[in-house]
Amino acid sequence: MNTKWMRTLGASLALTVAAGTASAETLRVVTDPSFVPFEMMDPETGEMIGFDMEIIREVADRAGFEVDLNTMDFNGIIPALQTGNVDIAIAGITITEERQQIVDFSDPYYDSGLRVLVRADNDNVEALPDLEGKKIGTKIGSTSYDYLMKSLDENDGVTPYPGSSDMYMALMSRAIDAVFYDAPNVGYFASTKGKGKVKTVGKLYEGQQYGIALKKGSEWVDDLNDALAAMKEDGTYKAIYEKWFGEMPESE
Repeated sequence: MNTKWMRTLGASLALTVAAGTASAETLRVVTDPSFVPFEMMDPETGEMIGFDMEIIREVADRAGFEVDLNTMDFNGIIPALQTGNVDIAIAGITITEERQQIVDFSDPYYDSGLRVLVRADNDNVEALPDLEGKKIGTKIGSTSYDYLMKSLDENDGVTPYPGSSDMYMALMSRAIDAVFYDAPNVGYFASTKGKGKVKTVGKLYEGQQYGIALKKGSEWVDDLNDALAAMKEDGTYKAIYEKWFGEMPESE
């Protein structure tokens, strides 16, 4: 075999691989490792998994950049973007006017809020007004408790629980008729431990929207938005959502 030809071929392949690698810019992405089920550490592999992790990896693939993923406490994320120590952050970050003054955001990729959870065999509750006069579990000191007290005329049956696991157990044991709490939390329970036993119903209440945050003036905003739009159009977003949260809520 021609040794000179082999050396030439090897050099050509090396250049091709190098060119392919160089074409994808690596961006520093940061997340908070403790916001279940958006981002969490897999104890078996040591890798970050969750809804946000699948979203950012799919977005990166479509937008054409590599992800250098790191973790930090949530309260350090916005300052890290401000100083330019990181390029992108995804951690269930609510889009607010105050934050928009100091960082850029993608289009919203997750609608959060409060949601109703009932047993799987309950076909009588489809929305919050159907809970009038019923036994409802929620969490002590939560916005969901305050919302129930303001929204229901017959709210004597509202029971605040110290932890979310307590109210889910009460629902499945038929001690209460429904749970009203943060949409991501009830959705995750419905798709994991409560799968086949409970279901989410109705729309989101008191909504908030999460966005992918970028350092101010980032050139990647449009690329991220295009990727998110394409994911929603072709069903990829829906598949990821329902893997982690169960059935998507109704649109307004």
